[in-house]
Amino acid sequence: MMAGRDISAIDRAAAAAPSDAAASPRRWDATFQRDVVCVLGVPLDIISLDDAVDHIRACGFGGQRCFISTPNLNFAVAASKDTAFRESLLHSDLSLVDGMPLVWVARCLGLPIRERVSGADLFERLAAHPGPALRVFFFGGPPGAAEQACRRLNQNATGAHAVGFNAAGFGSLDDMSAGPVVEQINGSGAHFVIVALGAQKGQAWIERNRARLSAPLVSHLGAVVNFVAGHVQRAPERVQRLGMEWLWRIKEQPDLWRRYWNDGALLVRWMIGRVVPLRAWMLWRRLLRPMPVAPRLHVAHLPDAMVVTLRGDWCREALGPLRAVLSEAAGSSSMLRLDLADVTWVDSAFVGLIQLARGVYGAEPRLSLHGPSAAVRRIFRLCGAEHVIARATTTSSPSNRNLV
Repeated sequence: MMAGRDISAIDRAAAAAPSDAAASPRRWDATFQRDVVCVLGVPLDIISLDDAVDHIRACGFGGQRCFISTPNLNFAVAASKDTAFRESLLHSDLSLVDGMPLVWVARCLGLPIRERVSGADLFERLAAHPGPALRVFFFGGPPGAAEQACRRLNQNATGAHAVGFNAAGFGSLDDMSAGPVVEQINGSGAHFVIVALGAQKGQAWIERNRARLSAPLVSHLGAVVNFVAGHVQRAPERVQRLGMEWLWRIKEQPDLWRRYWNDGALLVRWMIGRVVPLRAWMLWRRLLRPMPVAPRLHVAHLPDAMVVTLRGDWCREALGPLRAVLSEAAGSSSMLRLDLADVTWVDSAFVGLIQLARGVYGAEPRLSLHGPSAAVRRIFRLCGAEHVIARATTTSSPSNRNLV
């Protein structure tokens, strides 16, 4: 016995307010209502700095867990090579565009990301907030930086107050995840744990320990500790607006030049091989088919799975019904099967939403994709998210095709 329903209306429900329960679990409705696009394989929230500050403060004081990632070009490069690092971005509750190259790529693709929301700007705005103050714990950083950051923050800030630090040193993840370490952080009563261990190690530490932390907010903001401590000076605002902060960072930290050189070389290859072809294809298709194919969605409930069959063009403005179905499925124990055989077009917002689904459900068998056409696969590849759809079957499952 199975039941099905068709959904064709465009319905974008607003995310509900944060829960008042301390350290409340992840809420699937809020996850799938995020306005996300995929840029160079990285999911990015379309959100302004002001809105990000308001959201983070609401989560901090409301006890709603929020794992914040701040992707830049180096994050995109690392995610393309390191599966665990990439998964950490998919598990994040908020993914802020930290690097100007990602903003430039988004603009090239016509995506509605208009401003950079860097981790440093975010923390400066949080610290300058008129209050009440978020309690902050600094974890990691160079020797002496976390202690100095605590001292300087408490001398100057109104919206953030340091309640502890742990220099962490350069030990292993096992050492830095030991019981006494986590107990020290939890015992501080912090709202926000700021990690500074290097991007890949920091994200790995958060993945291992975030469920053990009582603080609702956690993020790897490696440069913030140095900036707050005064060990490294931020670039002047004019340099930041021109997108040249990386040159200033090399001046302040000369050992960064090799990383920026390697990342820049890969960006050039991505622009030639992915970004420009995707933009050209988007424009060409718009000329050939100015009217989109109406999106339709059919849901069938099998004994062990929810089967969702999609048809037509699935773009950012039409994702409301799919968001609702993904939230419904996440709240159950059923497997989720997405049949994409009759999907004629997708955009980077659809790719980003499927990335969020991968982050929530994990890989097969909990979530499986069936029947994506060569065109859909190509869009995922040009968006840098071919890994999301790599195991999708080339033809839809028989059970899916019999539903419509």
